[in-house]
Parts: sequence; C-alpha cells; structure tokens
Amino acid sequence: MKASKKYQAAAALVDSAKLYSPKDALDLAIKTATAKFDETVELHVKLGVDGTKADQQVRGTVVLPAGTGKKVRILVIAKGDKADEATAAGADYVGAEEIVAKIAGQNWLDFDVCITTPDMFGAIGRIARILGPKGLMPNAKSGTVTTDITKAINDVRAGKVEYRLDKDNIVHCPIGKVSFGADKLMENYQALMDAIIRAKPAASKGTYLKSVTIASTMGPGIKVQA
Repeated sequence: MKASKKYQAAAALVDSAKLYSPKDALDLAIKTATAKFDETVELHVKLGVDGTKADQQVRGTVVLPAGTGKKVRILVIAKGDKADEATAAGADYVGAEEIVAKIAGQNWLDFDVCITTPDMFGAIGRIARILGPKGLMPNAKSGTVTTDITKAINDVRAGKVEYRLDKDNIVHCPIGKVSFGADKLMENYQALMDAIIRAKPAASKGTYLKSVTIASTMGPGIKVQA
C-alpha cells in the first residue's frame, strides 16, 4: 500500500539512520503529526529478552506524571460494599455475575480497563479467553485485582498505564497526546523508560535496550538514543 503524500512529507523530515535524543525525537514526533485529530504519541521499546521464558517476562504499571490525555472507561466487577465503593469512586460500569454473562454472551467490551475483587476472579475466569487477547484481563500485578477499589480507580484516572512484552519482545505503550507538548511528553517518556529499566529481569543477558522508537498515531517512527 502506497503511503499518502502527507505521510511521505512527514517521513522526509526524519533521518532514518539517525538516533535522536529523546527531547529531539518528541519535538519531531509533534512536528510530523499532521492528522486532524489529536494524535497519541507512542513509545516502542525492543528488549533483549526471551519473553517465552517465565524468568524473562517484563510487565508492570507506571503512573504517567502528565496523564494519558485519554478518557478511560472503567469497568468494576464486584459485589456488595465493593460495588458501592466502585460507584462512589466514579467507575463507568459496575456489576457482578450479570456483567460477566453480558461479556460472555454479547462479547460486550465497551470499556478500557477492568478492575475486580479477588472473590470475583473465579467468575471472570470464564471470560478470560475474551478479555485476554484484548489486554483487558484483570491482573494482581497491575493492581486491577484488588480489595482497594478506590485506589485502583484513582490510579487509572491519574494516568496509570500497563506495559508488557508482545510476542516479538517489544513493549508498546502510549505516553500522551501531541497536544501535551514536548515537556509533558518528556516527563511521561522518562517515567515509562525508568520503569522498564527497573523491570529488567535478572536472567536477561547482553544488551537489554535493543532499540527505542517514538511515533505519533499516523506519523513515522523516530529512532531514539537508548
């Protein structure tokens, strides 16, 4: 498929052989974001690990200091007092077995984050095959299986994002919107990179950060000096 003239013009501004400083790369990502909507700026980090091995997994969460710029729809699957707590904390959707049945029967996925209490995790197991591929399965390590529902909701609203390896050992994660400007994007970039570096598995040998690339939703990739 041939690239559009607008994309070609943006790509011409990027030296594909050059490793840019993070600040220069972010400035360039903003400059090459030419879509009519507020594009998301994404960070792509290729890691020198083998994600097929349990002791080389890289996964975690980080609260981006400047937030994500995205309106996040939160589903909480809980019962009783915890359901009431979720409603009071501002969850978009709250339910228990009936929500699980809706997801299972209708493939309903109109939410961005799913939080649940430990007592409901067994019920959620029935829809793991639906939630898992979409990255929506609650996980204790990411703080989305918890008894502290209010904190979990507040963390998500504050800009908490999850990062994890894909099958090619690359972490893909948004770090904000083009409209944030380079300074705020830099804060988020640094927070995420620091978290990924701290998450380096002890079993990882050789070069950990293989490559780092920044790109806006519709813009070209910009290589960053790791």
